[in-house]
This record gives sequence, C-alpha cells and structure tokens, in this order.
Amino acid sequence: MGYVAVTGGQQAIEKADQLIQWYRLKGCSEVLAVEQIESQMRLLIDRVMGEGGLYSPEYAALALKQSEGDPAEAAFLLRAYRSTLPRNHYSVTVEPSQMRVTRRISSSFKDIPDGQILGATYDYTHRLLNFNLREEDNETIEDFLKEYEIELDLTDHKLTLPKVAELLREQGLLANPSPSKSELVDITRDKLLFPAPRSARLQVLTRGETGAMTSLAYSSMRGYGAVHPTVGELRVGYADVHIPYPFASDEEDSIYIGEIKLTEVETINSFTQNDEGDVKFMLGYGLTFGQNEVKAISMAILERSLETEGNAPTQDEEFVLLHIDSVEAHGFVSHLKLPHYITFQSMLDRIRKTQDEGKNEKQTGPRTASTFSYL
Repeated sequence: MGYVAVTGGQQAIEKADQLIQWYRLKGCSEVLAVEQIESQMRLLIDRVMGEGGLYSPEYAALALKQSEGDPAEAAFLLRAYRSTLPRNHYSVTVEPSQMRVTRRISSSFKDIPDGQILGATYDYTHRLLNFNLREEDNETIEDFLKEYEIELDLTDHKLTLPKVAELLREQGLLANPSPSKSELVDITRDKLLFPAPRSARLQVLTRGETGAMTSLAYSSMRGYGAVHPTVGELRVGYADVHIPYPFASDEEDSIYIGEIKLTEVETINSFTQNDEGDVKFMLGYGLTFGQNEVKAISMAILERSLETEGNAPTQDEEFVLLHIDSVEAHGFVSHLKLPHYITFQSMLDRIRKTQDEGKNEKQTGPRTASTFSYL
C-alpha cells in the first residue's frame, strides 16, 4: 500500500526538511563520505540492498546517509528509486554453484569436499566492545592493511567449490523439488496473488525485512511451525551475471556484465515419503544480496515451511508474505502519523453520543420499544 505526504502546509514542511538537515549535520567534525559508508558498513549496505531489491552498494550507501542510518527508510528510498529505472534486460539464470567463494560452512557435515572456509564472520568472536576503535585513524588503518595484505596468499585458493547437497543427491537421499509448470512471476510488475507460485514466494522472501523474517523463522524453530533444519551448506561469494547477446541465434551466447555478492543457504529438513514410497530429505532454500546469513537461513526455513501444510503462522502463505515486506510494513505503520482527523472525530462523536444516551437512561429509565422506534 502506498502513501503520499499530505498536501498543504508547504512552508512548515520545508522548514521540517531543513531541520532534518540541521540534526544530521550539527556537531559533525567532518563530512561522512558516501564512499566511507560503502566500504566500512558493508553488512548494513548488504541488508539495505536486499530489502530494497536493488544491487548497488553506492546507492545503498547514499540512501543510508540520507536516512541518517535508518535501514527501513534507506530500503524505502532504494525501492522507490528502483521503480523509476527501465527494465532493459533479463539476465541469464545466475548459478550460485559457480560462485567465487569467500566463505563456506556446513553444520550437517564435519568433512566436506575442499573443507570448510570460515571467511569473514563475527560468529567466533567475543561480543565485547572494542574501545580501541575510538583511537583508530588513517595511519592505523594503513599500517594494518599493509601488514595483513603481505600475509595474504591466494595462489592456491580454489575459487569454485562443489555443492554439499550434491553428496546427498548422488546417494538418492534428497528429494528434488517439483518442476514448476507456470511461467516465472515478476512481483515488481505483477500483482501478488494467492496461492502464489514458488517463483513469487522466493522473490518476496529475498526482499523481506531481515528482522521480521528472523522472528518468524525463530517461531517455527521453537514449535510454532514444523521446520527446524540443519544447515547443509552456507556459502558467501561472488557470482557472474550475464545477459543474452541480442544478435545471437544461440540462446547460450551471453555477455558478461559483472558480478554480484550473494549469500546462499541450503537447509536439510526432516525426511518425507514421496509417492513412490521412497524416504528422502527435503531442502529449504535461501538466497540474498550481499552477506546476510541470518536472513538467508530464515528464508530457507520459511520457504520450506510454506511448502508444508499446517495451521502454524509460518505455514500461512498470505500471513508470511504480506508481513515481511519492509516497505509495506514501514509504510502502513508510519501512515498512522498522517492526519486522521475525520476518522477520529467520527469516533469521538459516537462515544459522546453513547455517553449522553447512557446518562439519559439513568435519568429516565430504560427505553421502551416505542422509544427506539421514535429515535
């Protein structure tokens, strides 16, 4: 649902906008450059890009600067900007299995082909405030980068790694998802209808608000749902993006236009019995822009949960998909700040009328049938 600012009071609105700028800039010792936000707030940038549905670290950083660090407002700005852009091409299907991996773990298997790669993560650090960051300056940063980069040795690093889920699939222990017979739905152009096809569900989930998705996934794991998986594989890395070559007769011909950072999660869920009587594990799938691991895991939980039948909130397709969208939720809750004068005045008139009628009943006694007919 979209809401626009109320008309009227133009001068007051302009002054309010100036006041925003004053609060944003007062007391700053130096200008916070967009490039600094982009390079030093990478996880926040990744979250905003995912919820905004636009892969652009620079514009995500700009949106964060404009919104004073509010991720919901920044995602709103990014989503609004994305809606103005032309759709020139549809890319060839991106293959996360071919991504240039920077982090890759599995909680289902101890030993996996080519080993586990911890990569950049806060998972194994102490949650203690680092007060040394107050004294950090450009010289400290340069010294660290120079010293660390000398230690880096990427010559033997294997960029592409096999998928862990293939181990189960090769042994016939993993159920393949049923192929979709319907065309892919583009939720940015087509209205979301229920029941939604899997392509639409995945698109809504991948743009969902991180906190809302985490909360719903957590509720499922605690018993208000049917899904409590283990992580078959979590991988973070860079995947190539290609678009079809416009003048080629072969559909496989494509043009490389760049790479995007992705987080992909495949969760292994409790086994089920198919129509042939075979018992196999079921996969849950999550894919997000950037490095946003909790959201990707939550997406895999909710995706699997929506594939199961039941009465839990996380198994209700409409409940999940309509309440995890950050722009929808942000806009609907924020609209309460807009004028509701007429609505409230109507409620006020009704409660006053009810109170007056109650006073009259105390004075004159209960109304008879003729009294009601007269009113």
